[in-house]
Amino acid sequence: MSDETIMLEIDGSHGEGGGQILRTALSLSCLLGTPFRIVNIRKKRALPRGRAGLMPQHLTAVRALKEMCEARVVGDNDGSMDLTFEPGRVRAGEYRFNVGTAGSTSLLLQAILPALLMENSPSSITLIGGTHVIYSPTFHYISEVFLPALSALGLHARASIERYGFYPRGGGKVILEVTPSSVVRPLNSYSCNISNIRGISGVGNLPLTIAERQKDAALHILREEGYAAEIDSVSVPAFGPGTFIFLAAQTDLLRAGFSALGERGKRAEIVGAEAARALIGHLKTGACLDEHLADQIVIYLAMAQGESSFTTSRISLHLLTNLWVIERFLDIRYRIDGTPGSPGAVTISSRARVL
Repeated sequence: MSDETIMLEIDGSHGEGGGQILRTALSLSCLLGTPFRIVNIRKKRALPRGRAGLMPQHLTAVRALKEMCEARVVGDNDGSMDLTFEPGRVRAGEYRFNVGTAGSTSLLLQAILPALLMENSPSSITLIGGTHVIYSPTFHYISEVFLPALSALGLHARASIERYGFYPRGGGKVILEVTPSSVVRPLNSYSCNISNIRGISGVGNLPLTIAERQKDAALHILREEGYAAEIDSVSVPAFGPGTFIFLAAQTDLLRAGFSALGERGKRAEIVGAEAARALIGHLKTGACLDEHLADQIVIYLAMAQGESSFTTSRISLHLLTNLWVIERFLDIRYRIDGTPGSPGAVTISSRARVL
């Protein structure tokens, strides 16, 4: 780092105070070549019975980005609440990262993707860990909602799954293929018409009848609300047992997606109902983006050539916090129409060309 380079200071306890602050900062640091120091990492996760600081899956993200952009890092140790990250040049290529046990491959994928998309050469990344785990987008959300949304912006990456990873054993295997991009198109998605609802109900190392029960419960609730859907039941390869259901609503431009996961003692009917009710709740708002895609896509819209605007079924604290982090790195302007926890609209643009 040269003497003229400004080291950004980020408070990891801001807003929702979780790991997304760190992941977004790492992504933008590598992409823009901007060093930063983050303190109070995941401080709010210590309450009431959690654990603050870097945990193994966060360390994997730090070390993955460290390798990709040849960064100098201080504080990358278990439990650390203070990290300094000074990026070098991003290197496209082939990488393999193991999150360990059931740590989320999806969250790691979202952290490493922005910088690789803007490189001049393609990349191939193998990710080992949890593919369908709590507090994280499932693989199907990534492949069926998140990556198609990026494609609408002119950004192209493809994810495939060779093995599923459920809690607690993990061991899933995801392959991410990234195609270089040079321009990010803006998004304007204010009104949406639903063309179809599709889904997948899956089990790993458990009877297929469990997947059928999840599917039947979801279909029953959707029909009661006047929605038709097609849901496949599948048995998937995995190290340990697990179940999931994923539902996606196709609209004019984007998809909205919702998942639910099985666990010991949780009836299959409850799993299916959870996903169906979450999807119905979103559809009834009339918004285009589900609350998760809203907070995940703004990092890309902040780099688009032009103003973007969209409606979302919920203005989440994750969205507001992510915008706050992005604003530390980029000269953006944005407007939120709506109150936190309710449906609303977002407008965002960059004051200067980023890429």
